[in-house]
Amino acid sequence: MSKPETFSTTPPIERAYLVGVEIKGKPGAFAIEDSMNELERLADTDGLAIVGQAIQKVARLHPATMIGKGKLEEIIAERAELNYDVLIFNDELHPNQQRAMEEMFAESEDGRDIKILDRTALILDIFAQHARTREGALQVELAQYEYRLPRLTRMWTHLGRQTGGAAGRGGSGGVGLRGPGERQLELDRREIRARIAHLKTEIERVRKQRGEQRRKRKREGLPVISIVGYTNAGKSTLLNALTNSDVYVADQLFATLDPTTRRVKLPSGQEVLFSDTVGFIEKLPTQLIAAFRATLEEIIDSNVLLHVVDITHPNATEQVSAVEETLEEIGVTERPVVMAFNKIDELDQALGSELHKNNFDGEESEENLLGQWMEEYADAVPISARERVGLDALLERVEQVLGSGLVEIRVRIPYNATELVNTFHRKGIVESEDYSPRGTLIQGKIPLALAREFEEYRVSG
Repeated sequence: MSKPETFSTTPPIERAYLVGVEIKGKPGAFAIEDSMNELERLADTDGLAIVGQAIQKVARLHPATMIGKGKLEEIIAERAELNYDVLIFNDELHPNQQRAMEEMFAESEDGRDIKILDRTALILDIFAQHARTREGALQVELAQYEYRLPRLTRMWTHLGRQTGGAAGRGGSGGVGLRGPGERQLELDRREIRARIAHLKTEIERVRKQRGEQRRKRKREGLPVISIVGYTNAGKSTLLNALTNSDVYVADQLFATLDPTTRRVKLPSGQEVLFSDTVGFIEKLPTQLIAAFRATLEEIIDSNVLLHVVDITHPNATEQVSAVEETLEEIGVTERPVVMAFNKIDELDQALGSELHKNNFDGEESEENLLGQWMEEYADAVPISARERVGLDALLERVEQVLGSGLVEIRVRIPYNATELVNTFHRKGIVESEDYSPRGTLIQGKIPLALAREFEEYRVSG
């Protein structure tokens, strides 16, 4: 009896070729090589195998192919040797550019069945893989549909190829193929627009629920500290360290998308909420910012922003700027910010890497690098979230900044209202506490939102 054959159900790893474009005289926020390194990390996070890359310097972007016909022909020719399945551009492609390049590939001997994507599509695919809650899935799906809608025509070009190009353009394609592409395309557009409308309704419902949760927190007087930062800066690791929790952590870009909120006690005993948010990145797609509005509103309504910076990264300065630009884009410019320089335990290892050779001014040492950062950001707190170093100092700094939003108050709370004493201890800062025949006398600070609850017990002196 012959042995039964077995087949692997694991899909093959797709092979990717990366393309970057630099406009002469107009450098981006990141050097083109650094931006391409990040694109490679994004592709790796998405499960792709990188088999090659090209960087093209141009005076201006080519309207049809971005990089010019000659360079694209070179990349098409390399496919015979590298056998790549996906071509990924580091900048967002216009739908017409995408179609023009697909047509050039289709005309070549080795150009069939190629997928041409851009940085936006790659990030959206990563988000789709990592969204673990219904809210996150809704937001990612909306962003994907809004991105794909103007690019739908590429899905029907195979009909044009089958019939000499006529069917794909709505012409006579022969029996059974007369114009199906355009009709199907319009049906698809209609279905997608209906799905987009449905998703927006569902997300608006989520937004209202989040708004109610935020209003409830405000009534309770619990301050909210939103943890923000570049992707993979260590935000989730920090939240785990502060709360002894188990938020998912991985050495990947966008390992966590869904916001997580935990209670933390500050050194004074005051309770606050720390909220981990989606990481930012250079060229964060506008579709994602719009779709994640409900999530990003958590940042808008927070009392303090805790900006986590991976100080070991050679592009840390550019990453700080990218985060600040995104915060400005979503309308968060007036919130107090506490900056945490994370991964100080890895400074020595980082300084020994080639990546840092051209990004450090002065003698290479941990003290000098950290000193340069502290010189520019004097109020920042150096920490290691993984090793739990500097966390007490960080909480003290957060408490100091939060204190500017508290009001001084002196109250005498009767013994039949002891729940208010507990509230003061949990949500305020108790500076002194005495007991008298008429009640508990407390001097301290409380959030402004709670002051009304204590007004009738206020005493002078």
